[in-house]
Amino acid sequence: MKSKIYLSSPHLGDKELEYVHEAFRSNWVAPLGPNVDGFEHDLAEYTGVRYAAALSSGTAAIHLALVMLGVGRGDVVICQSFTFSGTANPIAYVGAHPVFIDSESETWNMCPDHLQEAITDLEKKGNRPKAIIPVHLYGMPAKMDRILEIARQFEIPVIEDAAEALGSSIQGRKCGSFGDIGILSFNGNKIITTSGGGALLSDNKDFVVKARFLATQAREPAPHYEHKEIGYNYRMSNVVAGIGRGQMQVLEDRIWQRRKNFERYKEIFSEINNRGYCIKWLDEPEGFFSNRWLTTVILDPMKNNGINREKLRLAFESEMIESRPLWKPMHLQPVFAKELYYGEKISEQLFVQGLCLPSGSNLTDDDWKRIEDVIYKVFA
Repeated sequence: MKSKIYLSSPHLGDKELEYVHEAFRSNWVAPLGPNVDGFEHDLAEYTGVRYAAALSSGTAAIHLALVMLGVGRGDVVICQSFTFSGTANPIAYVGAHPVFIDSESETWNMCPDHLQEAITDLEKKGNRPKAIIPVHLYGMPAKMDRILEIARQFEIPVIEDAAEALGSSIQGRKCGSFGDIGILSFNGNKIITTSGGGALLSDNKDFVVKARFLATQAREPAPHYEHKEIGYNYRMSNVVAGIGRGQMQVLEDRIWQRRKNFERYKEIFSEINNRGYCIKWLDEPEGFFSNRWLTTVILDPMKNNGINREKLRLAFESEMIESRPLWKPMHLQPVFAKELYYGEKISEQLFVQGLCLPSGSNLTDDDWKRIEDVIYKVFA
């Protein structure tokens, strides 16, 4: 029986168990501890920010960021529409309303033109947004220079969702370091994983100190349990952080392997395009560097003899190979159907035509043969 090829499975190195064993040897398995401290140091040093807080998830990090920025019931937060629900859900956690922004075609991320349009319109209505959340989708950096310029113009803080973009950069500057607060995720399918987990990054020490405080139930420094604020159980455990420390040592290898996947797919689809097809992929704008967390393609059936992304996805599925449509935009999700949206239909078209391909950094030669066989069969 064939084994399943996953979209993006965990890929461990040689050092993770050493850190985990040390946590067990020292009996330091609860939240906090030397692995947490070390992981936070590694993340800050790698991304170029001054401070990091290791947390239970990227979603938790966004939630804490909104809390610390004072976002509350009835407020408005601008959010990229083309993203995973974990970006938008925390806005609802605090009782605020998301305002969704369409993508631009060059990076598939938040369109600065529609961002400016939305803020200007909301300002006229007396409802200035309390935060802006752009996302670096599939590892491709967003156009942060223009987004930050607009944010500064209106004095709105930026929460930079780099959950999929650890290792990506713009002009050499790492994603996660551009916003007032940066967000990372270490979910099981990310470029490095702690099984679950996330981090909050910032050059503002007060933000990170406050995040750590809120993430440990907002416990005051008293011999008993004293609480003056609502807190959360969002801190990362010392065991999980040990996995993260080991994963940081192989991060550059994982980025290289993911980028190599992209180049291999590009070569395959270039060959198919030479036969008269028109399959598209996402190239890097000048100065942009993507970790290529997931390789994606666009299949317009009008340009590919009726072949659409579902035909390719189902062909993969029949061979126990996982692929997945691109994110369904948040403004199309039933749970957010009543919220404002600014833009056109770029993200909608990407959702209909786009497919995420198997992109694990641990794909074997046999895996690649199975993947290629399916692709060449579909486009025979």
